[in-house]
Amino acid sequence: MALGEGNPPDIDEDLHSRQLAVYGRETMRRLFASNVLISGMQGLGAEIAKNLILAGVKSVTLHDEGSVELWDLSSNFIFTEDDVGKNRALASVQKLQELNNSVVISTLTTELTKEQLSDFQAVVFTNISIEKAIEFDDYCHNHQPPISFIKSEVRGLFGSVFCDFGPEFTVFDVDGEDPHTGIIASISNDNPALVACVDDERLEFQDGDLVVFSEVQGMTELNDGKPRKVKNARPYSFSLDEDTTNYGTYEKGGIVTQVKQPKVLNFKPLKEALKDPGDFLQSDFSKFDRSPLLHLAFQALDKFIMELGRFPVAGSEEDAQKLISFACNINDSSTVGKLEKIDQRLLHHFAFGARAVLNPMAAMFGGVVGQEVVKACSGKFHPLFQFFYFDSVESLPTEPLDPSDLKPINSRYDAQISVFGAKLQKKLEDAKVFIVGSGALGCEFLKNVALMGVCCGNQGKLTITDDDVIEKSNLSRQFLFRDWNIGQAKSTVAASAAASINRHLHIEALQNRASPETENVFDDTFWENLSVVINALDNVNARLYIDQRCLYFQKPLLESGTLGAKCNTQMVIPHLTENYGASRDPPEKQAPMCTVHSFPHNIDHCLTWARSEFEGLLEKTPAEVNAFLVNPIEYASAMKTAGDAQARDNLERAIECLDKERCETFQDCITWARLKFEDYFANRVKQLTFTFPEDAATSNGAPFWSAPKRFPRPLQFSIDDPGQLHFVMAASILRAETFGIPIPDWVKSPMKLADAVSKVIVPDFLPKKDVKIVTDEKATSLSTASVDDAAVINELIMKLEKCQKKLPPGFRMNPIQFEKDDDTNYHMDLISALANMRARNYSIPEVDKLKAKFIAGRIIPAIATSTAMATGLVCLELYKVLHGGHKVEDYKNTFANLALPLFSMAEPVPPKVIKHQDMSWTVWDRWILGDNPTLRELLQWLRDKGLNAYSISYGSCLLYNSMFPRHKERMDRKLVDLAKEIGKAELPTYRRHFDVVVACEDDEDNDIDIPQISIYFR
Repeated sequence: MALGEGNPPDIDEDLHSRQLAVYGRETMRRLFASNVLISGMQGLGAEIAKNLILAGVKSVTLHDEGSVELWDLSSNFIFTEDDVGKNRALASVQKLQELNNSVVISTLTTELTKEQLSDFQAVVFTNISIEKAIEFDDYCHNHQPPISFIKSEVRGLFGSVFCDFGPEFTVFDVDGEDPHTGIIASISNDNPALVACVDDERLEFQDGDLVVFSEVQGMTELNDGKPRKVKNARPYSFSLDEDTTNYGTYEKGGIVTQVKQPKVLNFKPLKEALKDPGDFLQSDFSKFDRSPLLHLAFQALDKFIMELGRFPVAGSEEDAQKLISFACNINDSSTVGKLEKIDQRLLHHFAFGARAVLNPMAAMFGGVVGQEVVKACSGKFHPLFQFFYFDSVESLPTEPLDPSDLKPINSRYDAQISVFGAKLQKKLEDAKVFIVGSGALGCEFLKNVALMGVCCGNQGKLTITDDDVIEKSNLSRQFLFRDWNIGQAKSTVAASAAASINRHLHIEALQNRASPETENVFDDTFWENLSVVINALDNVNARLYIDQRCLYFQKPLLESGTLGAKCNTQMVIPHLTENYGASRDPPEKQAPMCTVHSFPHNIDHCLTWARSEFEGLLEKTPAEVNAFLVNPIEYASAMKTAGDAQARDNLERAIECLDKERCETFQDCITWARLKFEDYFANRVKQLTFTFPEDAATSNGAPFWSAPKRFPRPLQFSIDDPGQLHFVMAASILRAETFGIPIPDWVKSPMKLADAVSKVIVPDFLPKKDVKIVTDEKATSLSTASVDDAAVINELIMKLEKCQKKLPPGFRMNPIQFEKDDDTNYHMDLISALANMRARNYSIPEVDKLKAKFIAGRIIPAIATSTAMATGLVCLELYKVLHGGHKVEDYKNTFANLALPLFSMAEPVPPKVIKHQDMSWTVWDRWILGDNPTLRELLQWLRDKGLNAYSISYGSCLLYNSMFPRHKERMDRKLVDLAKEIGKAELPTYRRHFDVVVACEDDEDNDIDIPQISIYFR
């Protein structure tokens, strides 16, 4: 297999951090040494090239013999009207080069010979005849080492991919997931042996997995590093395919870790695979019989083009019939997998759209094929084996299309019109769309809607909002941004980049976070005028807020998200589907505070602790000191009012910082750092093991230090240990920053730093007898409240005031906010050093700074391919939403994992229906009462529906309750006046209504859950 070799340049971790979190260093190095050919630079070729250039392959060679046509502008984001007539490959170079200057981009503009393919690790063809493809694939398949060959096409709403990575291709990592682990609780002396693990979290092992053991005490025979096979895997136990009868008796401890096995795949060349395609990769089980038909359709189209020298014409019945007869002939001559019946209606659609490359299809397949090239170059993730067919015929308008509506009108949208017709094109152009977020998803969506012509008509308007600015780490996938945009507002830069893709785009960029605080910007009129909302967000809370607004204003919401190679899309359509918030993922399991603080058993616990200590020492305490220094009287009174353990802790930390730990010189900072090391990694451990010795027992007699607890050992500081010295350097530099002390250059010299550290006098430590250490896993705080907190607080405030008198006038500290994406600021150096020293205490494997950054920085793994695919899938749904006549079964929600690869599409879940008498409603319904009604009129309006209201509230205020006699006096008051007077409602001029929640019963006294009621008062 021709994996990239050689010595690629160092990885720019600031730029590629999110991608490194998916691929790891080894895969990235292989990518950086890979040369790729992309032949055919229409929409699909451009999308594949973009994704690979962002990923950072060594070189991309663009091949195309044809010239740019107006037709290409429906799907290719690189070309503008000015490029018409130029060679496609040459016209693409400049804009693609801007995406990543470290990738070498070159062009070929004449006919390819198969010998030229030997320069590449992978070759991709997007516009090639089957005859030529067979010739090229045979050459690649038999080449030494084999060249990975990919053929992909998008034709209207249909797409195909074929992969051949050679006769023997090794996949090093089939799924990209971290190896599963378990903490051992017991192992039996048996045949087969039963291994039980602690019930902290479920085991993810499967029968047949190979595992290795380490740290097992007693049954040490298992620590030999030999992989062993799992049998009878259960949630918290499994059997070992081994006889342990004569092994030592298990005592305690032990970790079991999955060993990931490479997998060898034997690809068939295209010539054989066409005749005997094997299993197709399915995307939608409601279309399980579709792939064999599309396998025929693409061959029939190839024959049509070979014989007639052109594509079928959109709307031409004669051409469609010709393609159908080719398909029937190919089927009749098949020996394997012959179809009994051919769906002629589907082949009609296929023939009509065959010449068009649609942007959403190109975006989706650009993601899929881009990922396959990464697999080919690196052996990371399981390749597509070997054919994948996909269609989205449900995106077509529901009514039959008039052939005259499909004719070109000499516009940049002609290709799209040839599939959907000019009427739908007009709807797209006049849409009013709100895109929330302008990051990776947002950039892709902007490109897609610009190419589709959405919001490009006189009535159309696109609003995009994002309150974030561009950082270097964004550039590896947020492809509308360049390095000269770093520090600028995302939405503004993205909007102007989208307008350069299509100058007709009517776009307004805002920097407001869509939230309750900005409802004066995104007011009722704004929401009421929208056609659709597209979420491009990266957090659940913002998604839930937008979901609630879309529910309220009954607007379609197109939702998507990515995590590494995985992506999902969800369609939220008024009255047809459930809303986004109707189903939630379970919350992530948090480690108990006592585990993080005293009993860590994995590196995540150490990093959580390290991040918490960093924020406490360098951000919270300096901020606390400043809060006191800015306004001592107000601060003292706030502390006295609080009067709790938290206030006491804050004061003690502030005093410590300004008294015995105050730094005036850089040597003071080194002393502080060295003593912190002693406190964290020696003294605290000595105290813990004094309080709970190795043979300690719990109240019920079980060993205290049993799994998952790990018994710690104190560290002995040594200036010869680079990790320990690095901790002192990072800690002293950041401490000096908080005190505004200049940082000398010599601190970065290990010898000079070691000299300075040697001068520090470290006092001896004696463990104390009555120290309370929290062991309760349910405890949420490590501070223990005491009866005399208030008295202690008064004393502490007096101490703090004494400290203040010793400070120079105007003294302030500089709190440091954690910033993970700047490798020069020493933040991650300190956090990884803190975590690794703690890991050393507990014999937990240490991690490098990059891995520490992923965990402590809570970095979400992200790559361009899954983002592109998600947005392509969403835009296929956008056609349906803006057409407006589709049923719930026409819509598709998708979950995909490009690593496996897996595609799972299903129709959305309909909303829950509530029935009462002859009425029914769902979460989408909102009842509206106009003409500024009184309380009596609302009650009567409900009574007419057979509903007896017993409680009406506005916000948290009760406007009416049938139990309170005095509320009867409010009957003839206007509801708006009650809301203002009792509910203290502030109703600005842009608000024309307010909402009340009404509790109702029917005549049998059963509670009925009714929709929210909107009262319109002007």
